[in-house]
Amino acid sequence: MNERYEPQSIETRWQKRWDEAGVFKAGRRPQAEPRYVLEMFPYPSGAMHMGHARVYTIGDALARFLRMRGHDVLHPIGYDALGLPAENAAIKDGRHPAERTAENIVSFRADMKRLGFSFDWDREIVTADPSYYRWNQWFFLKMLEKGIVYRRQGKANWCTGCMTVIANEQVVDDNLCERCSSPVVEKVIGEWAFRITTYADRLLAGLDTLTAWPERITTMQRNWIGKSTGAEIDFELQGGAEKIKVFTTRIDTIFGCTYVVLAPEHPLTAAVTRPERRGEVEAFVARMKQTEAAERTGEGAPKEGVFTGAHAVNPFTGEPVPVWIANFVLAGYGTGAVMSVPAHDRRDLEFARKYGLPIRTVIQPVTGDRTPPGDQLGAATTEDGVTEGSGPFSGLPSAEAREKMSAHATAGGFGGTAVRWHLRDWGFSRQRYWGTPIPIVYCDAHGAVPVPIDQLPVKLPPQAIITGTGEPPLAKVPEFVNTTCPICAKPARRETETMDTFVDSAWYYARYLSPRDETQPFDPALARRWLPVDVYVGGPEHAVMHLLYFRFWHRVMHELGLTAEPEPCKRLVTQGIVNGPDGRKMSKRWNNVVAPGYMVDRFGADTVRLFMLFAAPPEKDIDWSDEQVDGLFRFLTRVWRLFHARQACFGASETALARAAGPFLELRRRTHRTIKKVTEGMQDDLKFNTAIAALMELMNGLQGLEPKAEPEQAAVREALVAMAALLAPFAPHVAEELWHEVLGPPARDRLLAEEPWPTFDAPLTVADTVTIAVQVNGKLRGEVQVPTAAGEAEVRAAAEAEEKVKGYLSGKAVKKVVYVKGRLVNYVVAG
Repeated sequence: MNERYEPQSIETRWQKRWDEAGVFKAGRRPQAEPRYVLEMFPYPSGAMHMGHARVYTIGDALARFLRMRGHDVLHPIGYDALGLPAENAAIKDGRHPAERTAENIVSFRADMKRLGFSFDWDREIVTADPSYYRWNQWFFLKMLEKGIVYRRQGKANWCTGCMTVIANEQVVDDNLCERCSSPVVEKVIGEWAFRITTYADRLLAGLDTLTAWPERITTMQRNWIGKSTGAEIDFELQGGAEKIKVFTTRIDTIFGCTYVVLAPEHPLTAAVTRPERRGEVEAFVARMKQTEAAERTGEGAPKEGVFTGAHAVNPFTGEPVPVWIANFVLAGYGTGAVMSVPAHDRRDLEFARKYGLPIRTVIQPVTGDRTPPGDQLGAATTEDGVTEGSGPFSGLPSAEAREKMSAHATAGGFGGTAVRWHLRDWGFSRQRYWGTPIPIVYCDAHGAVPVPIDQLPVKLPPQAIITGTGEPPLAKVPEFVNTTCPICAKPARRETETMDTFVDSAWYYARYLSPRDETQPFDPALARRWLPVDVYVGGPEHAVMHLLYFRFWHRVMHELGLTAEPEPCKRLVTQGIVNGPDGRKMSKRWNNVVAPGYMVDRFGADTVRLFMLFAAPPEKDIDWSDEQVDGLFRFLTRVWRLFHARQACFGASETALARAAGPFLELRRRTHRTIKKVTEGMQDDLKFNTAIAALMELMNGLQGLEPKAEPEQAAVREALVAMAALLAPFAPHVAEELWHEVLGPPARDRLLAEEPWPTFDAPLTVADTVTIAVQVNGKLRGEVQVPTAAGEAEVRAAAEAEEKVKGYLSGKAVKKVVYVKGRLVNYVVAG
């Protein structure tokens, strides 16, 4: 055994052994319980960085652990190769995205293999391959048949940088593009969309079953889906035939409505405006169209509006109320019109005070001080209470009032109970090249005609003029555009838009089940074995994009009979980000990326892996630190040297373990407590950092011992074997090397990667002694070691005999003794 730890000399050797033995192929244990471990696949639009390395190291550690626990593990990898990131990068570099993406995939694959990730490489997929995206097109056609896919004309989010439509979920703070941070504006355009809203109830209800997902993710999805139960009420325009339909969750306050507000974009805005107010209203509307929605409705944004000159009749009171246009109401939410009750809504109150509109209190608290009249109101009271000034509905609790008022509106034919959703249909067509072609042709005689399934895939043409501006690049390729109608065989034109990259990632986890299948997207029989995914690892930033889309897509696949369960994964692990040396998120955008290959060259793959797992729990952010990486390299070096120094123990017989005594018996206990702690940490909360810390403690316990007799050597050998096995999920290369060194020739044809996980002897995990803190008047004055089974009398005797404690008790009257078994004894003294 080499005295020096030189990872570069051992890591490639073990990677080759694993590959030759095929130990990471799923399906090798058909009788074993299956486990599907998956990490979100990468965008190969650039080089791999440490953020990627972290997510794959987390998943790999778990996959390796589960294999050693006897499971048949599916742990695949692929590349989310299509989409705007790759196309934008290619435009920037002046290269074709296919060429650039292929190079990046080669680079990614090499880096992942160098880090020793235990992927089943036979299942590797690339979404830019026609053999993959033909099934995107197949799903499109199936959903078109079911009415889930449709073509719509309307306002869409247009990214001024990417020069394409993007989904609502891709618009981030301050109305910027999630991809390129360019401003996003509204644009009227035709686009293809999925009716995800028809699944809103099911997606919402399904969240209750996702008990192993982080609560913040399910909360974000719950809010994004945004179910609001309330009422729709028609306010008839005074002196006109039009009705203004408002949606409210607080119909119990309708007797306090003193004005109605329309969004500037509301279709009735022009119709209700009186001639004398037209100029001012049109100027306001024009200004609002130039103002981003986030700026209009953001926290602290000033409330602005203009009176239309019109009035609408409150159907409950018969009272005419003024109709205003205001910046804080958006056409795309609710009905685009709201009834304003300033006494019971903060926003409405601010607006009413600014423009001198009436304020009327109609809700009183159930208990406590009464809410004053509107002209004396300090702040809006928004909680439920008891109605007042509400005609026949006065004196009712808010909940009961809502029910009865909604029923009254239904009976009167001017409204009733309604449900509104924040979720909008998913517009997925893009005016770009690098995406899945949409399988539609346009015929003058037959309109939009689906491409027959037996003609799939519709392939991307290898060459196109890609500039990121102007019309879709595919429209500039005549040999792609010009085709024939599948119905009449007359000349027709292909659809030139492509699918958003989120389509590719909506179902890729299922393609891994049978990635070479040419007859179906995946084998439903294999789906019954492997799906849903057991553990899915990825970033929380995907909460209302990918993680919502793939739940929707999975439900569609379930309806098509492809999957047995309605949800795609059981447990979600959201890892924190890796900050670069400058403290910002490691990203190509900030030019602060630390290349994994460079760090593997310096320290070895195992050290890099250990840093990713030890720096923080998976869900926490970590700051990149060369010093900490160096510290973990030193730890592995110490482990290596210890094994080298204890080679004399390698041949000790296990039968001698029973005779271990003194510190070597305590070493055995420490070994078994470590096995227990690491096992439980891996099984339950993925506490990789505490598991590694436990191995460091075991290491420290080993270093001070000098074994001579065979029982002592046997205890050390037991600890070394356990150390190597427990290191295997985290630092697999050095673990293999050390394990083979300890076991010698008998292990020559075996691999630690597929050996059983070590087990602990329960009696040995129980300590013989426990440390008790001794306090006097609540202050720590000493500690004593007592047998674990010691009672209070024995503990007190030991405490009172402790020299450090005696001085604090001498000459004092003990008034009270507080004893907490196994933890502390506290003397309350006087004098």
